[in-house]
Amino acid sequence: MRPGARLRALVRAGLREERLSLAVAALAMAGVVLAELLAPWPLKVIFDHVLLGHALAPSMAWLQPLLDRGAWLALAVSAAAIGAIALAGGALAYLQLYTSARVGHRITWRLRGALFAHLQRLSLAHHRAQRTGELITKVAGDTNLLRDLFSDGLLAAARHALTLAAMLAVMFWLNPWLAAAVAATLPPLLGVIYVLNRRVKTAVREQRKHEGRMASRLNEVLGSIALVQAFGRGGDEEDRFKREIEANYASGMKSARTSGAIVKAIAVISAGGTALTVLLGAREVLAGRLTPGELLIFVGYVGALYKPVKDLGRQSARFARASVSARRVAEILDIEPDRADAPDALVLEQPAGEIVFENVSFGYDPARPVIEGLNLRIAAGEHVALVGPSGAGKSTLVSLLLRLAEPTAGRILVDGIDIRRYTHESLARAIGIVLQDTMLFAVSVRENIAYGRPDAPLADIEAAARAARAHEFIVELPEGYDTELGERGATLSGGQRQRLCLARALVKAPAILVMDEPTAAVDPASARLIHDAVARVQRGRTLLVIAHDLAEMERYDRVLVLDGGRVVEQGPHAALLRARGPYLALVERRHG
Repeated sequence: MRPGARLRALVRAGLREERLSLAVAALAMAGVVLAELLAPWPLKVIFDHVLLGHALAPSMAWLQPLLDRGAWLALAVSAAAIGAIALAGGALAYLQLYTSARVGHRITWRLRGALFAHLQRLSLAHHRAQRTGELITKVAGDTNLLRDLFSDGLLAAARHALTLAAMLAVMFWLNPWLAAAVAATLPPLLGVIYVLNRRVKTAVREQRKHEGRMASRLNEVLGSIALVQAFGRGGDEEDRFKREIEANYASGMKSARTSGAIVKAIAVISAGGTALTVLLGAREVLAGRLTPGELLIFVGYVGALYKPVKDLGRQSARFARASVSARRVAEILDIEPDRADAPDALVLEQPAGEIVFENVSFGYDPARPVIEGLNLRIAAGEHVALVGPSGAGKSTLVSLLLRLAEPTAGRILVDGIDIRRYTHESLARAIGIVLQDTMLFAVSVRENIAYGRPDAPLADIEAAARAARAHEFIVELPEGYDTELGERGATLSGGQRQRLCLARALVKAPAILVMDEPTAAVDPASARLIHDAVARVQRGRTLLVIAHDLAEMERYDRVLVLDGGRVVEQGPHAALLRARGPYLALVERRHG
């Protein structure tokens, strides 16, 4: 796929859907240009035909009856025409701005939705390699700049181009020689804008890069504020953030200087063009080749002619920012999603819960595999504990089962079918997960528990909370299950957050429940109650627990000992102790 193809396709689709609004905006734009063309003509009538009494040109003979009725009536009608043209131009300009802004907002709304959906289809490995702040800057900031472009930038550029062409045509019709003199000032002006605009684009690209780094740094520090304060590193973090701010400031000032140079160049050249028009036009009037009223039209048109060029110069930085932003957004959309469902993907319905790893290998670095040649079968309804030293591959095994990562070799089966053949949604629906990282959202307790099953009734939510030993503290919150939590559940203790995460998994009543040390943050008595409740809820369903505390191992049907990415020993807790192998050594090391 060609670079930027997805972005172009999204924009084209948005423009097609907004074609009626675009047509209205285009008509309004044409009306604005026509109003600008007509604006000086009532003055020509007043000066040439009312004050000086010149005869009307054949093309304006339709005004003769008005002049025949007296000078005062002609003056009043001409003044009224000036006001009417201004009112019509203002109304049409408002209609164009409103309609084009609506188009810009709707296209940006679609683009942000598509960008967010695309990010969710990218693998966990991709997200780990990206800076979160940079992604936020692209989704929120860069799309804002594109919105400004769609809202007014493109139509404004079209209006300016149409105004230039129409006014030059009228000027050439009135006096070709003087029009050619005015037109001769435009190429150097446009050349200056083109050269400086390229410099603006380079400066803006640097600025957006620094803004992304700044957002990433801010996100990282605020997300780890407790660690920063605990280690007393606030001053160091301030210095690091200050360096990012200074780099952003330097690139921003470079962009501002170049934009200012464009405006200055336009002002100088346009002033020279206006002076040249007045000088040469006055000579034409004295020579009788131009009327005073026509000179007024020329002077009015020259001012209006340079105005679009000035606006284009002022907007050059805006266009440069939009161009850089479009490229940054396109970079994300160009990444091929690796979590997309196959066209013939199956829906995992009524799963039994059997899990099989067949010769599975995986490594974050291909040269250093974390799991190698793993063969493992967990029967439907079996309760299994997974133990082993740190780095043995336990969490990686869970990531592979959840398809957060893909094996480099071998395959994983659920109910006898390769999990890559299932839709991601149906596989996620069949598996409940409780991780050590207790991630909660800044919504109500009820919504957090029902996250994996949004339609769950309150009775099921409360039952899951009771099983997770969370109901007791939830009802003591200010609004019970409707209490809004802080970001990441910061208003709760670690143990409370862990219990809510467990309730969130249990409310799904999953065929397969995977837990990574689910009771690490609770006291031993509560831990036993939670284990009992989970065993009861998951009776007849598959349970896989990554365990670090080996005190509750006798409750599992089987214990798997993982080391070096392989199962080195397995069996019931008592049998493994009698075997006096790796499992016993692990127990003695943990409790020694």
